[in-house]
Amino acid sequence: MTFTDLNLNSALLNALDDLGYTRPTTIQEKVFSVVMSGIDVCGIAQTGTGKTIGYLLPCLRQWKFTKDKAPSILIVVPTRELVAQVVETVGKLTKYMNVVTVGVYGGVNINTQRLSVEQKVDVLVATPGRLFDLAMNGSLKLKLIKKLIIDEVDEMLNLGFRTQLKNILDLIPQKRQNLLFSATLTEEVEELVQTFFNNPVKIEAAPSGTPLENIDQKLYEVPNFYTKVNLLKLLLTKDTNMTKVLVFVATKKLADELFGQMEEKFPGTAGVIHSNKEQNHRFNTVKQFQEGNYRFIIATDIVARGIDITDVTHVINFDTPAVPENYMHRIGRTGRAQKRGIAITFTTEKEGPLRRNIEELMQIGIPVLPLPDDLEISSELTEDEVPKIFVKEIQLKVPKKEDVGPAFHSKSAKNSKVNFVMSRKDRMMKKYGKPKTRGQKKKGRK
Repeated sequence: MTFTDLNLNSALLNALDDLGYTRPTTIQEKVFSVVMSGIDVCGIAQTGTGKTIGYLLPCLRQWKFTKDKAPSILIVVPTRELVAQVVETVGKLTKYMNVVTVGVYGGVNINTQRLSVEQKVDVLVATPGRLFDLAMNGSLKLKLIKKLIIDEVDEMLNLGFRTQLKNILDLIPQKRQNLLFSATLTEEVEELVQTFFNNPVKIEAAPSGTPLENIDQKLYEVPNFYTKVNLLKLLLTKDTNMTKVLVFVATKKLADELFGQMEEKFPGTAGVIHSNKEQNHRFNTVKQFQEGNYRFIIATDIVARGIDITDVTHVINFDTPAVPENYMHRIGRTGRAQKRGIAITFTTEKEGPLRRNIEELMQIGIPVLPLPDDLEISSELTEDEVPKIFVKEIQLKVPKKEDVGPAFHSKSAKNSKVNFVMSRKDRMMKKYGKPKTRGQKKKGRK
């Protein structure tokens, strides 16, 4: 099947032709006719399968020009980078259409975005938090939404956007078409679908653990962090085919630490990106990488979800992902658009169980390569790698409160003093055995 076989108008076909796209991917082919029918859809597709264009094509095919300023298509995504990517993709597909697309996200001045959404908007792409803020302050009108697309919904829930999502779903018109796309169908995702969707059709391009066909997977068993650093330097030095490399790490701290190690060896050719970096830095890093100015960038999993960087030659898992599905998202950054890619994973003995979980998910083993003969095996360990010495802690028995005696000796009865006030009458009675009076008062003389 080609795109000409779909019920697309000439404006969309010309835009696809300009992009060099001739054949739809599996998810694009399966989703198109179902979305066009108007029913709700729950799409399950891995990263890199083309689901963004998959849901955009039928939505844009059915879009009609209106003089209303409020948007009719709402696309909700988890990250700022994904907002920028979807806005860019809509722009490319609507090159020959009069569609106004606006993207909003947190981390930047809300007043600038408020002015944007108060103007004419046809397609709005937003992160949940900023979308809800703009709706609450009255800048954004959602009463005309006809199509709602929630992309990467599993990641959105992982990032803690459950409440904002539910609030947004309560704000938009009930009479609408819902499209949900996710890499994995978790219990939280199913609960969201059952609560807010109307009998959605489930479309699955490939199970979440299916290995991507265009990617050659390899693995090195490495003893520690600094040997991983040496191996990464060696591979980048010797393999001239590694021209556009994504290096994934687990934490922001590790990303900065690794960047410091690599910048020394490859000055000016590396970038680092994670959520603590300012928005302009993040966008500029991706731009420099996309344009080939950076040979490699070091990133946390924020880049694995949704960032469409073309022609990535290699993905390096500097550490083994703790969540097996994240491995699929990471390696899905290469081997796109019918091109082959290579994914290399560095695994320590401690990360062995994580590797086995990934292999169990894919139901295949990742081929293990021997370490290069000229690799320097480091004996230096990081603080986390230093073996911990556990000293047995002896717990002293603390006596119960009721078993503890007073902190002083009680006085004898004769030494005990009691403050007791006795009336004069009682003192006289005790002394004389009978009441003692002071005598009767004398009567006054007449």
